[in-house]
Amino acid sequence: MSAGTDSQAPRVAPAWRAPLVAFALGLAAWWMLPEQLGLLTRIAITALFVLSLDLVVGVAGLATLGHAALFGAGAYAAGVFALRVHGDPLLGLAAGTGAGALLALASGAFLLRYHGFTFLMLTVAVAQIALGLAQKARDWTGGDDGLSGFVMEPLLGRFAFDLEGRTAALYALAVLALGYYAARRVVDSPFGLAVRGIHENRARMAALGTPVRSRLLAMYTFAGALAGAAGALSAQTNAIVALDSLSFALSAEALVMLILGGAGRLHGALVGAVVFTLLHHTAASINPYHWLFVIGAALMAVVLVPPQKAFAWLRARLGAKA
Repeated sequence: MSAGTDSQAPRVAPAWRAPLVAFALGLAAWWMLPEQLGLLTRIAITALFVLSLDLVVGVAGLATLGHAALFGAGAYAAGVFALRVHGDPLLGLAAGTGAGALLALASGAFLLRYHGFTFLMLTVAVAQIALGLAQKARDWTGGDDGLSGFVMEPLLGRFAFDLEGRTAALYALAVLALGYYAARRVVDSPFGLAVRGIHENRARMAALGTPVRSRLLAMYTFAGALAGAAGALSAQTNAIVALDSLSFALSAEALVMLILGGAGRLHGALVGAVVFTLLHHTAASINPYHWLFVIGAALMAVVLVPPQKAFAWLRARLGAKA
């Protein structure tokens, strides 16, 4: 009986497989497209940011339009650290990750008292407060001019950030793979399953004795750490931090990417980031004034034909041909 049960149990892919595949694909792009390394770096950073948003929206079920506050906190923390403390990239990455997690913990302790539309609007308010503080603290953030003038030291003391962007692209891909692996482990853990249960039915999970708010706060803090890491990567690879790293537009674009790729599955965040960034890059190069029409058409296609249905249809067609 037990043998039959074990044979019918669903097979769960190891947590390292998908991150390794993502890193291998990125490495292939790094090798085959040396003239597009800047775009590859931007895709990796954006994918990590959207991945952190998926933990909040797709896994925990918390609608937010202020996720850029966590990204911007990591970016400014890494920039200030490099300018005033030390230019080591890994130390700066740790500072940015910690800043994102700290802001998520502090704001989440208040935000998670609410849910639904109230929570959504309060996340926007937090992002606007962070933007206002960044504008006022010119001595630390550079205000409207942005934070610049910092120079990153060689990665691991050996690999300098060259003008071609080879080191920056590999660095961003490696951090994305590690962040993806950590997210996969967390989501597949009993803690992650409990958070998914809260997303599905908060009242039932509370009735079962699950500490709903503390579980959501822990997931929100972890997502903030990943968003802060993405912000730190952006600051280090671009050598500048601007106010748009805290903007509402960045939060909205990340949500659009998540919708394009499919929320709640983690790999959808990577797919959405790649599709959106490539569409943006291609359409903007053709027509810099009307590229949003292309993004709008893609969103309409996703709404009319959700990715799950499209993948199911594709698998059925491939199975029929086989």
